Amino acid sequence: MSRRDAERDRYVAALLAARAFIEIRFLARSAKQTPEAQPDDDVLERIRWLADLCHNLPGIARPRPWRPSRTGAPLSSRDRAMRNRPMSWAWNTTSPEGQAWMLRHIEQAGLRWTPPPPLPVHRRRSPSLTLRQETGAFLGRWPVKAPAGEQPLPPEANVLKALDTSSMCALHEEAEQLRLGLGKGGPWLKAHLDPDGIHYLVPDPASYYWPGGSDGPGFEIRWWQCTALLRMYDGEQVSSMIAVLPETFTALSSSLSPREQRRLVHLARATERDTYLWGRDHEAECGPQVCGYAPEAADPRTAT
Repeated sequence: MSRRDAERDRYVAALLAARAFIEIRFLARSAKQTPEAQPDDDVLERIRWLADLCHNLPGIARPRPWRPSRTGAPLSSRDRAMRNRPMSWAWNTTSPEGQAWMLRHIEQAGLRWTPPPPLPVHRRRSPSLTLRQETGAFLGRWPVKAPAGEQPLPPEANVLKALDTSSMCALHEEAEQLRLGLGKGGPWLKAHLDPDGIHYLVPDPASYYWPGGSDGPGFEIRWWQCTALLRMYDGEQVSSMIAVLPETFTALSSSLSPREQRRLVHLARATERDTYLWGRDHEAECGPQVCGYAPEAADPRTAT
């Protein structure tokens, strides 16, 4: 049944993308024919809305062969949901207006389609490691593996570091100052980390961020994408990503046993709740009386 649902999702994605292009073309032509020099703001807003709604639908209709972004990392509950129902993200992250637009065009085409169920909710409690992960930690197999065709990370990257809050914030400040693209946290992150907490950091690049790849036109990735396991002020552990220069990471001290390092790498990879989701759930109560931070100073979504 899930295979049939996935195939129908891809057909629906192709249909909706085509309908969006037709509507955008009509809006653009109508705006050009108006006597005013500039198109109406409502027309531009409608075109933007349609583009945002449907920009990833062609990729759903004609998917590339699926490959995990990290070799050996567990498949997340969201990835499993997306494989079963490719329209899950597009449907569940759009507004009621967007859902109504989709259903209207699907009905006009005479299709019978059941919307995907809600995306999985990431649990607040720490995940349990599988028997395979526990065995790997015990036997000494380092979890981070190079993608096919790539050189492995150097030995000094196969280490997990334990950091205090000031050190973790310093890494985020360096990533932001150097514009590495991952790790912007600023005052929001500093205010919401456990001031006395211990956080963990390990180089764990996704295949598209593997060192030596492209970091833009004419640039080569010269940093390591690291997975961080952060302790928030309420005691919850969440995951995050940050770009760290190799020399900066190597200079950090390490005092954990190799077995404990491997166990924590598996735990960090299996932790699906990240700083974005934690910040979203905390946003309603965020304030000086609760966490000492003024919500208007920054958006919690910038902390990932």
